[in-house]
Amino acid sequence: MSLHDDAVLVLKEYGDQEELRQAYLDHLQAHPDGMWKACEAGHLTASALVIDPSRGRVLLTLHKKIRMWLQMGGHCEPEDTSLKVAALREATEESGIAGLTLVTGGPVRLDRHPIPAPCHWHFDVQYAAVAPPGAVQAISDESLDLRWFAYDEVPGVADESVVRLLEATRARL
Repeated sequence: MSLHDDAVLVLKEYGDQEELRQAYLDHLQAHPDGMWKACEAGHLTASALVIDPSRGRVLLTLHKKIRMWLQMGGHCEPEDTSLKVAALREATEESGIAGLTLVTGGPVRLDRHPIPAPCHWHFDVQYAAVAPPGAVQAISDESLDLRWFAYDEVPGVADESVVRLLEATRARL
């Protein structure tokens, strides 16, 4: 199964955010290249909120380009066999934590946001990943900083999309 086909299947099975979910499906139908950065109309991305439920905290990255605290994530790569593989790869690369485990049940949220030209939109498929006990993070070259935040600190440092992702993740857990 291609990554495009996997994304369509994942989105068809996703049970929330009906209008936005349909916009993702419409985009993929209109753009066979809609999984890839080269698609100027926009493309799907995969991300994961790294969470440590036992300590009531999340790991956020200070994004190098946009200088905002965000979950780990990014573009799909040709070697990714599914959206969840892409999300887990991105979370592992950007957090430096081996042994992350995706929360069951598929994506936690969808978040479409504009990005600068030449592309127009990121259609982000957002997962959650649980950090193993004793996890130690390691900053990647894609980040200015990497830091654990208590759940109640997130609204003070991150934008609403991250806050909503945290709320949906906690509800899923």
